[in-house]
Amino acid sequence: MSVVIKVENLSKRYVIGHQKKERYSALRDAIADSVKGVGRKLVNSVRKKGSTDSDITREEFWALKEIDFEIHQGERVGIIGRNGAGKSTLLKILSRITEPTTGKVSMNGRVASLLEVGTGFHPELTGRENIFLNAVILGMKRSEVKKKFDEIVAFAEVEKFLDTPVKRYSSGMYVRLAFSVAAHLDPEILVVDEVLAVGDAEFQKKCLGKMEEVGTEGRTVLFVSHNMASIQQLCTKGILLHDGTVRSDGPIEKVIDTYLNNSDSIGTGSVGDIPRTRNDYGTIVRFKNAWPVNRQGKRTTSFMSGEDISFDLEIESNEKIEDLSIVAGIDTYMDYRITTVLSEEWGQLFTADKGAAFSVNLKFPNLHLKPGHYSVTLGLRRNKVTYDHVIKAIYFEVSEVSANSRYREQHIIGDVVAESTWRLL
Repeated sequence: MSVVIKVENLSKRYVIGHQKKERYSALRDAIADSVKGVGRKLVNSVRKKGSTDSDITREEFWALKEIDFEIHQGERVGIIGRNGAGKSTLLKILSRITEPTTGKVSMNGRVASLLEVGTGFHPELTGRENIFLNAVILGMKRSEVKKKFDEIVAFAEVEKFLDTPVKRYSSGMYVRLAFSVAAHLDPEILVVDEVLAVGDAEFQKKCLGKMEEVGTEGRTVLFVSHNMASIQQLCTKGILLHDGTVRSDGPIEKVIDTYLNNSDSIGTGSVGDIPRTRNDYGTIVRFKNAWPVNRQGKRTTSFMSGEDISFDLEIESNEKIEDLSIVAGIDTYMDYRITTVLSEEWGQLFTADKGAAFSVNLKFPNLHLKPGHYSVTLGLRRNKVTYDHVIKAIYFEVSEVSANSRYREQHIIGDVVAESTWRLL
């Protein structure tokens, strides 16, 4: 098979500014050296009045460091790693959204990218108009789009809203149409980020089937996801990124095993910078830090099945909000939900004060989980309205069944080690 993507000594540097005297909201994407002048104007707009250049310190941050790999025609490649590992930066470079600082990328074929909700869409144009707009961006002819048009609309399931401006679409409708356009216009290389997490389960299944179909047709798929089940189902090859470097590159099963068995992929800390896929009220109140802790209150990454498993959660707010409910869901590494708990159902609601942080301890007593790797998704809501939603905010592992247990690991089928009693009737 021919090489369609070749990455050589690829590095990406951002310059990040910090204000010495006052905190300010950091830019979502730091501005590269080539547009430093624009960056300074943006930074100035969020400074406190009266601050000067002497109040700003700058540091270099290398999102990618000397990356090397090759991808062949028809391969379906899963790119995995913790938040902040460099996955999205890599996809932006491969999609030619941003330029590398050093290194070279060679790509053979037309690229269609879906990196965030509404990529390439104009909010004032209708769904119909945006289909043709995206096609032009991808280098398609109008006659080619007409042949695929009905198929695109049917897959996206937006027939009723086809002549409605997409600014009125929900995030799910955005994603359905954007993915459908990207996948049906016959790109040689399809690049998809975690954006599919916005869609419902049925649509995600549909998308995975389409990407698998694209791969069997000899086209190449790059897929970034934290969902190991989806990655394992779709991909034949994997690339594991860690702190901007390639930790593992090879068959997908081998790469997933490396990721799950690597101690660096367990634990957590600051969750403030983890991208959110859903919230209805911006950043009014959000999770700042989260740690797994043992029964002595010490931070840990490993537990034994049957012991208490607790999490210390730190929450900060820009406004005073009462009656906040905290939601926590535990998932297996294959993203099967084991349980979801809501503080409101246990009679606990919390108050966040303006400009202050508060901490909460969530404990699961005597949690009998099968040995393996797990994650915790966190949410904040009030009156059923979501204020914050952090997917995989915490990672932890259950290393072994307690020595006092009568169970043995090889006899455990399922994810929960359940107690049972037996008597003859």
